[in-house]
Amino acid sequence: MDIVHLILGKANPEKMNGVNKVVFNIASKQASQKMKVEVWGISKNTEINYPARVFITKIFKRRKNPFSIPEGLKKEILKSRQETIFHFHGGWIPVFSSLSRFLKKNNRRYVITPHGSYNEIAMKKSRFIKMLYFRWFEKKVIIDAQKIHCIGESEIDGLQTLQRTDKTVLINYGFEKINSDRNTATANGPIVFGFVGRLDVYTKGLDLLIESFTAFSKKYPESRLWLIGDGAEKEKLHQQIKQNNLENKVELMGSKFGKEKNDLIRKMDVFLHPSRNEGLPVSVIEAAAFGKPCIVTRNTNVGHLIEKYNAGICIALPESKLLTDALIKICNIREKNKQEYQMMGNNALKMVEQAFNWNTILDEMNRKLYTF
Repeated sequence: MDIVHLILGKANPEKMNGVNKVVFNIASKQASQKMKVEVWGISKNTEINYPARVFITKIFKRRKNPFSIPEGLKKEILKSRQETIFHFHGGWIPVFSSLSRFLKKNNRRYVITPHGSYNEIAMKKSRFIKMLYFRWFEKKVIIDAQKIHCIGESEIDGLQTLQRTDKTVLINYGFEKINSDRNTATANGPIVFGFVGRLDVYTKGLDLLIESFTAFSKKYPESRLWLIGDGAEKEKLHQQIKQNNLENKVELMGSKFGKEKNDLIRKMDVFLHPSRNEGLPVSVIEAAAFGKPCIVTRNTNVGHLIEKYNAGICIALPESKLLTDALIKICNIREKNKQEYQMMGNNALKMVEQAFNWNTILDEMNRKLYTF
């Protein structure tokens, strides 16, 4: 089986967004199982500025017209075997609309992983424009796809409101467990909460997080909140922190990568991810792999697993009062029932080892996603 993953960007393992990080991991695991896999990226910069990887990577120069397919990419598609399965990653990407037509015209098959693009909350953003775009472009991408890989029930539900289809397949991402000291935090001293991700205030629920932490810190004034990440709304978030007099309690740490990021996660007591909209947040799985209890919204598509494994707290809705109550609850557990707090951390690690096991997930992908 030949598989080609198509992305925007280069899947640089050191500095990449959540989608490209997932693609890098999937391709690496598929290659390790002797599958013939390549990653093809469409990028403004075609310079090879990343370390060697175990799969072939091809980068094509992005054109000014967002719908235009790079000529080199067309040639590679035509050179590919008829049995090759092309795997799109992301939704609402103009060049994918053109590629879907080109692939169908040339008798090539493709599947899609939207990475959360089709869930109901994502659809609310620029809804009118998206509905027009869907009518003229995205609908055909979905109709002509062989399968649509969804990573949460919210995405399946959202997709059905756009286009009724029986092509959906529900499969988690996998995660490579980090073999290192998993937890350097203790159940003593002021509690440290942490978040890692893009500083998109509304999508990531960071406005709710600041509002909730403001209320929480009045009861626990020594508590701390670390926000790791960057984004266009960093200053907007800083202003909210300032308005709530949290400058001495909330630290905007900027983007961190590799060992530096991992060392900070280890020092957190509880990981927070109160998103309004997600595909499947890699940062939650990373934190759980360090044995961190997590507080998440059901919108993250990982909340059901947090509940199943008792690895933290899942709140039903992205609402500040619910989040404040969760912060207080887990803080009380940490202070008054250290055994339960430690058990939550152990359960978080167990969740990663079982629910995100790559061997199980690759087997599911082969059986359910790549078999037509």
